[in-house]
Parts: sequence; C-alpha cells; structure tokens
Amino acid sequence: MSIQSTPKPTEAELEILQVLWQHGPSTVRFVHEELSKTKEVGYTTTLKIMQLMTEKEMLEADKSSRSHIFKPLLQEEDTQQQLLNRFLDTAFRGSASKLVMQALGNSRTSKEELYEIRNLLDKLEGGTK
Repeated sequence: MSIQSTPKPTEAELEILQVLWQHGPSTVRFVHEELSKTKEVGYTTTLKIMQLMTEKEMLEADKSSRSHIFKPLLQEEDTQQQLLNRFLDTAFRGSASKLVMQALGNSRTSKEELYEIRNLLDKLEGGTK
C-alpha cells in the first residue's frame, strides 16, 4: 500500500495504532486498558473503533482463538510521514522551515536533540562536521 493510498487515521484510530505499534498484536481488552491509563474510554467504544479499523484495512484480526488478536496493517513510519505531510501542507503551507522554526521556538530543546538536529542537517547537506 503506497503512502498516497494509505487510510488516514482519525485521532482515536491513531491512539489505537500507537498502542499496537508499541506493544505488538493485542486483544481489544489490552488496547482498552492501555488507552484507559490516559483517558476515559468505554470498552465497547474501543471494540467498535477496532472493528471499523479492520473494515478500513488498518488492522487485521486473528479470530483463531476466543480473544481476537489485532495487528496493525499500517506501518508506523509511513503513517507518521503521511500525517506530517498533511499537517505541513495545511498548517504551514508546505514550508518545512516554518514548521521547524515554530517547533524549536515553542519548546525546550535539549542539547542532545540539538546535536541530533545538527547531525541530520549535516547529512542532508551531504557533509559531516
């Protein structure tokens, strides 16, 4: 599935995907318990969203046991790239520099993060310092 044809997850779908990306294939109960650690969500709501995600081909359900095991069909990096591209286009009119300037200006960036950013910039420029 190309990035262009990848389904665009909603915020609730993305939260479920993040649990599955972090923990691997899981039951609805496990996903629900993980989501419940940070917000109030009903079990049946989690179940319904995961069923819809299966219909949209975002998840695959292994129904060979009593407790169905769901695994993501979307790759984390592809989804991040798609969401970033959409955000960049809509919020910053496609300007990566505006995005970076806003992000660095509004948050506390550690020395380690700045070092990683410098290394990335060096790589993108084709040299190493």
